[in-house]
Amino acid sequence: MIFSILLLAAICFLAFKAAPRERAEDAHIHGAGQIGLLAAVALFGVDYFTSYFYATGEMMHALHPYGLQKWGYIAAAGIALANMTFGGLYMYSLGIFNEGGGSYTASMRYLTPGLSLVVAVVLIQDYVLTIVVSALSGGDQLLSILNMYGKYWWLHFLIGATLAAATYWLTIRGRGESARITFFFLGIFVLLTVVMAIGLFIANWRNVPPIPYHEEVIPTTISQALYHLLTATMKGMVALSGLEAMSNGIQFVKNEDAGFVKWGKKRMPRLGGLWHFYSGKSGIGRAVQTSFLFYGGLTTYFLTNFAIRYNVFDGTLGRTLVGNLAYIGFEQLPGGLLLFWVYQALGVILLAAASMTAFQDLQATAWRDVAIGEIPEIVVYRNKQGTFTRSVTAGFILAVFIMLIVRGKTTLAVPYYGVGVFMPIMVMGWAVRRHIRQHFTGRARVWGSLGATFAAVLAAAVFVGQIAGKWTEGGWVVLITFSALILLANALLVSPIGLRSPQQIHRIVREKARVEGSMASIVEWQSLKMQEYRYTVLTAITNLMEIFGVRNPSRYNPEPVPAGDYDHALHSDHPDAPSILEAYIHPSDKSS
Repeated sequence: MIFSILLLAAICFLAFKAAPRERAEDAHIHGAGQIGLLAAVALFGVDYFTSYFYATGEMMHALHPYGLQKWGYIAAAGIALANMTFGGLYMYSLGIFNEGGGSYTASMRYLTPGLSLVVAVVLIQDYVLTIVVSALSGGDQLLSILNMYGKYWWLHFLIGATLAAATYWLTIRGRGESARITFFFLGIFVLLTVVMAIGLFIANWRNVPPIPYHEEVIPTTISQALYHLLTATMKGMVALSGLEAMSNGIQFVKNEDAGFVKWGKKRMPRLGGLWHFYSGKSGIGRAVQTSFLFYGGLTTYFLTNFAIRYNVFDGTLGRTLVGNLAYIGFEQLPGGLLLFWVYQALGVILLAAASMTAFQDLQATAWRDVAIGEIPEIVVYRNKQGTFTRSVTAGFILAVFIMLIVRGKTTLAVPYYGVGVFMPIMVMGWAVRRHIRQHFTGRARVWGSLGATFAAVLAAAVFVGQIAGKWTEGGWVVLITFSALILLANALLVSPIGLRSPQQIHRIVREKARVEGSMASIVEWQSLKMQEYRYTVLTAITNLMEIFGVRNPSRYNPEPVPAGDYDHALHSDHPDAPSILEAYIHPSDKSS
């Protein structure tokens, strides 16, 4: 016991010393609490880091009832391939779209405003479901400690709602404090996971026997086995939303070199290309996503191997897959039972903390959606800590409502979580392809466009595979909700709620959201482009109605202000240039 206490004390001390602390001079840049590398890892990496607690469990749950768990390595290989492909795509895209917005901005610039609108709506859905799945998974982990996993749906719901409320409260307090606390727990998790892995290898060396857990195997045909393998692969990819999260949240990252880049430029100047790639805020985002390239595949292989070795899965002995492996691993060490309980409690905390990634991206996306006319203006409010509190509150309320609908069952929410994010990844692939074909020549153009095309096609295949793989669990409902959201988004845009004048856009972006510089210019340009799209849709509806004798006077559809060229609007050569809306705003409009 003394050994475990001393080990825990040392781990906590190291995690505490490594946790980032917000400096006074960095507290507010353009009205937002900006963060560095370690804080970015905490806030935008915690989502996929904590997928460790449920992704492999979901994957193996789709296989072991049919006696197919030995094929889990194939599903893990598919997950690793997706991580590498999509991770590389988004690392490259951060150099192009480094002012935030992710595929939302990319599709507006290189594809169509209509597609950008679809992406915006899908991302909001995905972020809300991230809160749902993260909080409910935390509840599963907590009940796993008490050997009550899968019992009493109302208890699952209450615990999930409570955990979501805790992360909501922490998010409201600001990015600096949220990042420090999250990184502290994340550091403990990483170090304890290493200790658990050592324990599992010791158990294997000691020939610890598998758990005598028996289930009646459901017979399957070859075609059914392939379907279950597809289902398992799709379920294991639930954390890929972390890519879009970092791309969206790059607007909250400091535009300076991380410590390791400063060290590298000074000590190893020969690797100038590498340090340039990881320079600035794009480099910080790329550093976070570099861990994404390997983490998902490695942890999935690790857990799959020992799950098969010890015959443990979600539900075995009333614990989750990770809970069972943690018990076996820590049991090999002196005082291991204490480490097991701490690790389980840590899983609860971190799974709840994963909601903060979604809360941050709800902020990053919602104020842009307000500017383009998709969400009412009243949603934009920013407190002194730089937090968009109303969008966070709305996301929290909606998430708790969904938890109640699914009766606190994570497995009912998972089929809808992660499905929508592959559509934005596909869009990012096509946008990057368009960028490469416009700006490169020769081999760079050929290989770059081929790589982007492969990523886009793979994302499209995974999007379809997510729906097909989860079809019997409600995947078909995704088609209905997906279509309904697109129709609702367009209906809101063409309604009076969606009308945005240059004066309104300026007020939303510069005064209410308190955003300046290139980021503000991009959103102003996006808003004007969306108003052009709105006018096009209204004109098409008018022409259609006129066929039936219904006429809509043109005075109700004033022609929007032209958005112009993206590069001109961005003022990349003159970042301090005035807003592109200045020509349309009178001094009296600013004062009002």
